[in-house]
Amino acid sequence: MRKYTPKGNVQAKAYYNNRFWDAPRVPRSDVSEDAHFAKLLETIKNSVEVKDAYVEIGQMVVHINPEDNFKTLKIMKEQCSYAMCSEITAVDYLDKDGEFEVLYQMLNLKKAKRTRVVTRIKENQAIESVVPLFDSANFAEREMFDMFGIVANNHPMLKRILMPEDWVGHPLRKSYPLHGDEAAQWYEVDKIFGKEYRDIIGPENRDPSKIDRYDTKRFSRVGYEVPFGADISQGEKETPIEYSDTLLVNYNKSSEQLDERR
Repeated sequence: MRKYTPKGNVQAKAYYNNRFWDAPRVPRSDVSEDAHFAKLLETIKNSVEVKDAYVEIGQMVVHINPEDNFKTLKIMKEQCSYAMCSEITAVDYLDKDGEFEVLYQMLNLKKAKRTRVVTRIKENQAIESVVPLFDSANFAEREMFDMFGIVANNHPMLKRILMPEDWVGHPLRKSYPLHGDEAAQWYEVDKIFGKEYRDIIGPENRDPSKIDRYDTKRFSRVGYEVPFGADISQGEKETPIEYSDTLLVNYNKSSEQLDERR
């Protein structure tokens, strides 16, 4: 088996270097400009330490310490009518800062307001599960554990949800190879046939440059669909694209207008 070379410095490698170009930042505004967010922030500050807070694209972003995540979300749910946690996920900043960024997307159904609670944790640092507050956090925390390796303490059943239980590594870490490592290349061969068949079958082909137009049913070739198994050695015949007509939108008319503009 080919020796695996760690690729933990991928964030340090930039494809383009332009010292005269500054990446644009999303405009931020002060929380005091919105009465709802100002009151919410004051309520949170009365119980936990807030490291930073601002309004960005119509929603408030609150940065807290990781040990206060459960307490903060409980306050928002019980005192501020944030009854829904619509998303829990993480961002890998290990190579840049040595930390994960964990965020909770909260929704106030009464006021139609969104607030994002953000915290930072170290690579092997666990965070408290919020499943007792929101049932939706069950699968979200399992996915975060599966994809990033972040442990949620007191989770009712913290196990992988997308990858097999014996999978090696966490695919959404930026140090994880885009096409998988050696373990991923041999996984299906080992599970289905056994390791003794490695020399006979060979590793899984993950070459991104290999494109074979004859290996699928060509469903994605819009305007050039052909029956499966048809002879296309002379090329595919173009077929007109038809759109459905509805009571609200006439897609065919929109397509004709677009053709006229072109």
